[in-house]
Amino acid sequence: MTLTDKKYQSTHLIVLIVLVTLLWNTLLVYPIKLFVVMLHEMSHGLMAVAFGGQIIEIQISQHIGGYCLYTISPTFWSEFMTGSAGYLGSLFWGSLILVLAVKSERDKYITLLIGMILIILSYFVLQSGEFFGTAMTFGLGLFMLIAFKYFGTFFHDLWLKFLGITSCAYVILDIKGDLIDNSNIGSDADAIAALTGIPSVLVGVIWMVTAVITMFMVLRYVYQKQKAEANVL
Repeated sequence: MTLTDKKYQSTHLIVLIVLVTLLWNTLLVYPIKLFVVMLHEMSHGLMAVAFGGQIIEIQISQHIGGYCLYTISPTFWSEFMTGSAGYLGSLFWGSLILVLAVKSERDKYITLLIGMILIILSYFVLQSGEFFGTAMTFGLGLFMLIAFKYFGTFFHDLWLKFLGITSCAYVILDIKGDLIDNSNIGSDADAIAALTGIPSVLVGVIWMVTAVITMFMVLRYVYQKQKAEANVL
């Protein structure tokens, strides 16, 4: 029995949740917050591409913010889906990373895939002309490629869980801070409000409730899967 066995999945998650909470405003979590911003802006871009548009540039700032500049045909659904894709997209990717980290036996290949995606994403960040965002996106991607080659199974298991948990938690807190506590600041929710007539605060509330429910369901899935595997053993 080793620390990578399924028996320890729940223990890993509990420890990571405690660590993320305690270290939330430290440099240890800061790069992961930037990673969530990368997921957020990438999700806007991918949704634009899905509606026939293209990504022009992505900006990632040191203040844990950014934007995605894209072209798209201006229809209701293209604008609605692309505008909604940021927070909900980063929530989806964070949840997927966490589930795969628990379910997969090949965590290092998931790390490799994420690293490759970040390397590609850094090209679009480079188009913004911003050094910090480009360096962080490329650097984090490069770190994951190095980790794939040199780090062991236990690292990849914890690393992906850390990414997944922090991503989901940050989406929830970011929605509260940006869209509910500080509405009418030109946010994604304001864009959806202008498009639909729904108050931006209500849009933020809907997104936050969706994020909380999603995270609850993901953690419940993880717990039930662990319990089922423990019963088999």
